[in-house]
Amino acid sequence: MSTTTSPQPPHSTAPSTAPQTEQPQAAGLSHGLRPRHLSMIALGGVIGAGLFVGSGAGIAAAGPAIVLAFAVSGVLVMLIMRMLGEMSAARPASGSFSVHAEKEIGVWAGFTSGWLFWLLLCVGVSAEATGAGGIMTSWLPGTPTWMWVALFMTFFCVSNLAAVKNFGEFEFWFAAIKVAAIVGFLVLGVLAVLGVIGKGAPGLTNLTGHGGFLPHGVNGLVTGLLASVFAYGGLETVTIAAAESKDPVRSVGSAVRTAMWRIAVFYVGSMAVIVTLLPWNNPSVVKHGPYVETLSLIGVPAAAQIMNVVVLIALLSAMNANIYGSSRMAYSLVQRGLGPKALARVSGGVPRIAVLASSAFGFFAVLLNFWWPTTVFAWLLNAVGAAVLVVWAFVCVAQLRMRRRLEREAPERLTVRVWAFPYLTWVALAGVLAVLALMLLSHGNRVQLATTLGATAVLAVLGLAWSRKR
Repeated sequence: MSTTTSPQPPHSTAPSTAPQTEQPQAAGLSHGLRPRHLSMIALGGVIGAGLFVGSGAGIAAAGPAIVLAFAVSGVLVMLIMRMLGEMSAARPASGSFSVHAEKEIGVWAGFTSGWLFWLLLCVGVSAEATGAGGIMTSWLPGTPTWMWVALFMTFFCVSNLAAVKNFGEFEFWFAAIKVAAIVGFLVLGVLAVLGVIGKGAPGLTNLTGHGGFLPHGVNGLVTGLLASVFAYGGLETVTIAAAESKDPVRSVGSAVRTAMWRIAVFYVGSMAVIVTLLPWNNPSVVKHGPYVETLSLIGVPAAAQIMNVVVLIALLSAMNANIYGSSRMAYSLVQRGLGPKALARVSGGVPRIAVLASSAFGFFAVLLNFWWPTTVFAWLLNAVGAAVLVVWAFVCVAQLRMRRRLEREAPERLTVRVWAFPYLTWVALAGVLAVLALMLLSHGNRVQLATTLGATAVLAVLGLAWSRKR
């Protein structure tokens, strides 16, 4: 069982460069993740079910300008990843940004960002399990959705209980399938744009026709921007997983350095292919999904079923990653004295009580979805609706403080650096606050924002009370 150490007070300027004090929460965990695991987690972590399905609503709102929306939000996400990489390479920790927020801002910040992210992942598990169960039920009519949900939840809970390498292996192959699918889509799409396959080169007809590049004006672009921001969720997992690799500094550095081209190719590239080949106002883009419609237009047989398989893989991958990430975040928090001590128990290099607790909460959220989908579960979804933006704000502030301290005390640990510091950090923070402000423009987003900020305020008060008690 690992030992607990007290965090350094946020106002202290005493050096804290000794490795044993920078990553105490990882002391009891194994280092079973191999470089190939981390590489593929970093590569496939950006490809989620939201890209394959949810992007249709963004296209319907922004039209061809969805490419611009994904590019702008991609720059923001790239900066956030660079900040996470800089901090995680200097101070590898299974609690990632929660550890950095605690040390650089205060105990309350580590408590708030950590438990909010834990809640986000657990609710995500429930939504993904329900989605995966729905796909299985569509393939096997007559089988109950709850049966598939229970099967998937049990399987990934047990695999994460056994060893961290199980998580790594599943993510490796899940990511390999997702990457192969998106690369295959891009190759076919580019050939169709050039007129080599399909119904002939479309030219600029779909980009400039049907109302122009920005058919719904700035309001449509804002809606597309919000949709694109939330499609990028999940990138943070690699900085959590890196603490359980044999060389966390090199693993994190490699992951964040390739973030730019991964975002450009997978997200911006695929959106550009879709809106070039398809009219943005085609109702099937939302109904069936943009990727299904594009493949059908090209002439790929059984396009819908192929994409259903890919979406199922993406959902299962997200379930696996979220159970892993939530358990490590909970373990890190309680090991630092920010939660029930029982969750910090480690056996076989795995925080098994934390895995069970996180999986149990996720399964409880599934039940809430079945019992009260429009009331209690809807509130839970709203509570985490803007959680990732709140976490990113903590990341920006923590990086500002940590970078200055490391430059004074241990510049050799800055193996990954944010470009043009501190200007781009301030740009990223302004971007996060701008996206939060843009959520005020629509009723549904206002409800999400208010509920998330309310949950954040409650956690902040609890964090302050917990730190004073400790």
